[in-house]
Amino acid sequence: MGFLYTIFISLFNTLLPVIGLLSPKLKLFAVGRKGVLKTLEAALSSDDRTIWFHCASLGEYEQGVPVMEDLKKKYPDHKFVITFFSPSGYEVKKDSKLGDVIVYLPIDTRANSRKFIKLVNPELAVFIKYEFWPNYLNELKKNAIPSVVISAVFREDQAFFKWYGGFMRSALRTVSHFFVQDTISQALMNQANFTNVTISGDTRFDRVSHQIEMDNRVDFITDFVHNRLCIVIGSSWIEDEEVFIDFVNQASDKVCFIIAPHEIKDATVSRLQQKLKKKTILFSEKEVGGLATNQVFIMNTIGYLSRVYSYADIAYVGGAMGTSGLHNILEPATFGIPIIIGQHFEKFREAKQLQKLAGLFSIRTAEEFSVIMNKLIDNTKFRQQTGMIAGHFINSNTGATAIIVEYLTDKLETDALESLKS
Repeated sequence: MGFLYTIFISLFNTLLPVIGLLSPKLKLFAVGRKGVLKTLEAALSSDDRTIWFHCASLGEYEQGVPVMEDLKKKYPDHKFVITFFSPSGYEVKKDSKLGDVIVYLPIDTRANSRKFIKLVNPELAVFIKYEFWPNYLNELKKNAIPSVVISAVFREDQAFFKWYGGFMRSALRTVSHFFVQDTISQALMNQANFTNVTISGDTRFDRVSHQIEMDNRVDFITDFVHNRLCIVIGSSWIEDEEVFIDFVNQASDKVCFIIAPHEIKDATVSRLQQKLKKKTILFSEKEVGGLATNQVFIMNTIGYLSRVYSYADIAYVGGAMGTSGLHNILEPATFGIPIIIGQHFEKFREAKQLQKLAGLFSIRTAEEFSVIMNKLIDNTKFRQQTGMIAGHFINSNTGATAIIVEYLTDKLETDALESLKS
């Protein structure tokens, strides 16, 4: 299996320039990896003390933020190297102040992993939730650099737990410690003879819980909402539009809508506009004035959604009507509001938990969307009680960051003392 992996990953690395011709996203994936090692060589010196965080994409980055922020405060003299696998993470966060160096992770060949680890020379490597790259993990082990996986979730159908998963299990055995989200993950790891596993929970709860403490005011949203009941539709796809468009078009003037499509291409936004019969304004038109005379505000931009949720009385979170995957329900939940999602959320533990608590509702059709939305609008007590459940769900699941940071701090300081002794 290891031999086949080496052949595949080497071939993939060789074909990167060709792969980049297939689509704009793949072009970013391929071109973005050019010159990464030179960037690291220019940005880091042999005297630098570094900590390396790896994120698959944007969601994993957000999970890592609370841990990175805490470690940054404790170790201000260390340089933080953040790597991404996906363009959807790197392109959004490449200018983040959390990282001293932010780059794509070179493809997991033996040569790349050796060069990368030699240049970065981290005192600690932290992998967030997913992404287990055998050559990088083995190289860290060879150099006696501790590696930790945080906010991990394991499922029985993963290769690690199959008869043919020996190669990947071997890679996992190089990891110093796993911090998992739930008892199921811990049990699966224990059954596979991993004892270096701690249940910490999900750092995303800490991340979103901090949002409510911030100044979430957005002046143009305040002007738009103007004391109306506000429904925020976040990260929507075309499949989501099919269930909410009719309701929006028939809604009372006392209700306003903020729609944040997941894709903000002109064609996508234009398609959405054409479906809407209500008076609508775009983010890019907000300077025109008279915002409150519109009933729908389309956020054809990024970076505002977490604050916009603070204005919501009800939230619909997109992604689960189709196959793209449910988007973040924790961001609206932290503001104590009811949440509606689509039907495909089997792999989203937090959504299943919140549904059991009756703080979240799953719908399959436009009719079901209208029924639950009307109930939440018309019954203030029901809406408030449901929202309280969502807010309590967030508050009762915080604390993962403190558990993880305590371990990482101990690991860094212990290793530093041992280094001085030697």
